[in-house]
This record gives sequence, C-alpha cells and structure tokens, in this order.
Amino acid sequence: MNLTKYRMEFPITLKQCYLNHATLAPLPLRVVQSMQQWLDDRAANGSLSFPMWVEQAKSTRLKMARLINAEPEEIAFVKNTSEGIILAAESIPWQQGDNVVTVMGEFPANVYPWLNLARLDVETRFVHPFNGRILIEDILKQIDFRTKLLSISFVEFNTGFCNDLQTLGEICAARGIYFFVDAAQGLGALDLDVKKNKVSFLSANSGKWLLGPGGIGVFYCDREILPQLIPTNISWKSVHNGGNHLSYDLNLLPSAARFEEGSLNMPGIYGFSAALDLLLEIGMDNVEKKILNLTGYLINQLQARDYQILSSIEPSERSGIVVFESSKRSARELHKKLEHANVITSIMGEAIRVSPHFYNTEDEIDRLIECLP
Repeated sequence: MNLTKYRMEFPITLKQCYLNHATLAPLPLRVVQSMQQWLDDRAANGSLSFPMWVEQAKSTRLKMARLINAEPEEIAFVKNTSEGIILAAESIPWQQGDNVVTVMGEFPANVYPWLNLARLDVETRFVHPFNGRILIEDILKQIDFRTKLLSISFVEFNTGFCNDLQTLGEICAARGIYFFVDAAQGLGALDLDVKKNKVSFLSANSGKWLLGPGGIGVFYCDREILPQLIPTNISWKSVHNGGNHLSYDLNLLPSAARFEEGSLNMPGIYGFSAALDLLLEIGMDNVEKKILNLTGYLINQLQARDYQILSSIEPSERSGIVVFESSKRSARELHKKLEHANVITSIMGEAIRVSPHFYNTEDEIDRLIECLP
C-alpha cells in the first residue's frame, strides 16, 4: 500500500491527527470530487443525464455487493443504519409471542425498533455483557423455540468488542432464526462476508468507516428470505412496473430494491461509489490488517503508561475501536487536552474512544500518547 499516496486523499491530515472514524469520517478528495461531478451535471443538464445516474446507482450496488460477498439484487440503498433496522423490524411476519434477542449496551438504533414490536406482543430479550465481552453461551441462554431474530452489532460502538459473526450465524441458521447485523462500526474497517456468516439482514451508513457522505447507506437482505417478508413501506419504485405511472399493479420487485420507495439520493450515491472504489482498490484485507496493527500498537502504548483498556485485547475480539480511561484524569479533561493538540477522538461515558483508519500512522498514535499525562 502506498500510504503517502492515499494520505493525500485526506486533506484533514495536514492540520489534524484524526482518530475519530467511529463517529464520522472525513471525506476523501475522490468522494468530494464525485459528488461535485453530479452537482455540476445536474446544474448543467437537468434531467438529460438521468440514464447515466441510473447506471451509476447500478454500478454502486455492484461495488457494495462485492465488498460483502453479496448479490446486487440483495442490496438496497437507505439513508442511514437506522432505516435498515426499521425496514427489517417492520417487514418480518411476526406472530404473537415471538421474541427478539439483542444485547444490553447496543446503540439505541438497534434497540428501539425491536422494543416497538411490543405492540404486536413481541418480546425483546437482552443479553448482558460480561466484563465488556458478549459471551456466546449467554446469547444461547436467551434463545428459545419462540426466538425469531437475533440482532447484534458487528462491532460494539461503546467498547470496540468484535462479535463472532460466524458462530452466531451458524447458531441462527441451525435454529431457523433471522440474523440481523448492525454493521455501522465494522463495515469498512474489517472484512465481512455475509454468506460465510449466514447473515439474514445487514445495515450500515456510509459516513463512518466506509468513508462516504452522510444520508446514504446500505441495507442487505438475503434473497432467500425476501418472499417471507411483508414490506410496509411500499411505493412506486417498489413494484415491477413502476415506470408505467398509470398502471397500478402491486407486484413487488423480487430484489431488495423493493425497499427503495422513491427517488434515490444521487449525490450520496456518487460519493458512496467513490468511497467504495477506494476501499476495493486497497482491498479490505489490507485495510483490516493496517487498522488492527494500529489499534494493537495503541493498546501496547497505553498499557505501558498504566491506562486502563476497556476494550478487549484478545486478537479475535479487537476492532478499529479502542476505549480507555485514566484513574487520575477525567475523560473530559483528557479529551480537551487532546483536542487542544489537534488530536481528534471522542468521549464515551467516562472514557476516551480512539478509532483510526487505514491512512493513519503509528506516528499519529505516538502523538496521541505524548499528549496523555
């Protein structure tokens, strides 16, 4: 990987040591240029370029599918991670007495859509982490013959714990349980194969580790379960003959595109496409290796200074997120000191969350360490 070349894609590196991708990623130049290309085209040509926009959406769908080893027909564009979770929650044919299993400490977007199913007499069960780790045996204790779905994050936002998707996917497949993955904090940082991990649904926004713009994301739905679903958000783009505006035929598309009710976020798709080009060009195996090397290096440096690591340090459970705290300084004090030195992190409760991407360097990790008392 030519790191110097790729760092030039990120002008933020000229003034900041940016280690906060779990909150929001700075845009690479190619993403900005791609979005500007669409804006210039729209201004100059209006609707004349519409066929080209359709092809761009098709191309972006293919790239997204390639990134996660899916089929293009299994990919839908959404505005954010939350929308994808809601689409799954509201499309599954629930029966009175069913239950959903999720984790206490999940980001709220992966909790409220399931709690909202209480109106249908669907129970939401919570697995409690043990010392920051989510144990497979504790998940199994919550699953019974009425469990219809397990929903879990690829990577937990508040600890950086990376869940064992392969084992969980096999458990769900063996029991006929839908497997939903909130991939917001892992997709774009760690390699992910939805087929290998037997994922039923996945949702993620492009604005974090995928390095894309806001207002655009991905919803994956396994094509094998599409016929079982009853989508509630149906409009003219959800059906076979949507282009024939005066022929009303409620014949749903046989693909995940049925979840795209109307016009797409084209500037977002143009930017997302360029971000996917970047990740595919480098290769997710290389991206993952670089990020894990950086977080491993950070963990070693923090331990040498007696900071408490709240994230798992087990190699198979690590991710792009490291959360740590000090017994002597508050998180707010540490965060303020880092920000004053243009080292950008985030506060997570009473701790500091650090989330480097592939273009960051060990020198930047050293810069963070030097700022810590």
